[in-house]
Amino acid sequence: MHPRNVWQAMSGPGFLLSSWPWRSAGYLLTGAVTGAVALAGIATTAAAGGILAVVLVGLPLLLLAALAGIPVAWVERHRLRLIDRDPAPDQHRAPTAYGLWGWLTTRMRERTTWRELGYAVLFAVLLWPVDAIVLAVTLLAPLSVVATPLLMATVGGGRETKVLKQWIVTSWPVAFAVAALGLLLLGLGGYVLGVVAGARAELTRLLIAPREGDLKAEVTELARSRLRLVDAFETERRRIERDLHDGAQQRLVALTMTLGLARLDVTPGPLADQLATAQEEADQALAELRELIHGIHPKVLADYGLPAAVADAADRSVVPVDVALELPGRLPQAVEAAAYFVVREALTNIARHSGASRAEVRGAHRDGRLFVQVRDDGRGGADPGAGSGLTGLGDRVSALGGRLSLSSPPGGPTLLRVEFPCERIDRCA
Repeated sequence: MHPRNVWQAMSGPGFLLSSWPWRSAGYLLTGAVTGAVALAGIATTAAAGGILAVVLVGLPLLLLAALAGIPVAWVERHRLRLIDRDPAPDQHRAPTAYGLWGWLTTRMRERTTWRELGYAVLFAVLLWPVDAIVLAVTLLAPLSVVATPLLMATVGGGRETKVLKQWIVTSWPVAFAVAALGLLLLGLGGYVLGVVAGARAELTRLLIAPREGDLKAEVTELARSRLRLVDAFETERRRIERDLHDGAQQRLVALTMTLGLARLDVTPGPLADQLATAQEEADQALAELRELIHGIHPKVLADYGLPAAVADAADRSVVPVDVALELPGRLPQAVEAAAYFVVREALTNIARHSGASRAEVRGAHRDGRLFVQVRDDGRGGADPGAGSGLTGLGDRVSALGGRLSLSSPPGGPTLLRVEFPCERIDRCA
């Protein structure tokens, strides 16, 4: 298996003969160059911004200096590929609004932006000089030692030369012995380069692209995908409800009226009886279709919101239900739909299984959360895993970041509670 990073390469044979020592050297060399450029850019921008801030011209320069970590981190994530094949994804969030202002406000509020700025300052002040020193000690110095015979033959005229500008070599056997020592130092330097480059890469990843951050990003994307699925599901439910309401239901209404008019045009007899039977069947089909449409997505929920839809469900319940929902405005459609179907399923279970004489539905929206609870005075002992229909709704609630809990001791009462994080969508109305 091909090693994924320099650490794995160093643990196996053939490291010095592979490309990894040179990849490590390239990583440190590009780090020294990038760090020097970052130091010049950050220092110049910050100094100019500080001087010109008194006339407000320097404020954009100070803002630019504060955002300097973003391009530095972008370069660093790409440089990591030299010695670490695992990707280091960008952990910035998508802007909350279009345009430059939306991008700026999003970036200035992110922890990632300030973490990258801290790394950029550390990189520009401390890390790149370390890269340059390590590269000089482990690569340039051994190469100059290896070149001792060549230097003696050229610069020294075949008589003498200096090793590292410190020791004088005056004979060829000593020159070749020094070159052999240089080869040994060059081999050891390859491992040192690997160690330092690997440590630098781990530090870089820790500061700008932590691996646990990758996991958090994946979890966040999974949660977002679940929300997208819920939204798509709700959109499809509303489309089906609209098609049935505007299509099949209207045709059944027209059929019922046509049959009624036909009955008026015939004399009493077998044909009139058949038309009456057909009209009754059409009326029953129309009633069942209306109930089906209401179950898919009640129009009252889309038009008037959660309180009206819950009140309608309470009116349809065979068990008397007291409703007290304190919702000053509309909430996201997915939240309203999930809360409504939880309440409706709870009322259905109360009517079928609880033996309750009365139930109540209460709810409110405060501190950015919707709270809804359904309570009855029945026999209790409800089991959400025994086919009550609440298990699937619980998954739906959790997909929206909410929680569903059920308390139903034997003898009652039964209390179902659900909460969603959400904000009103009509604040600007």
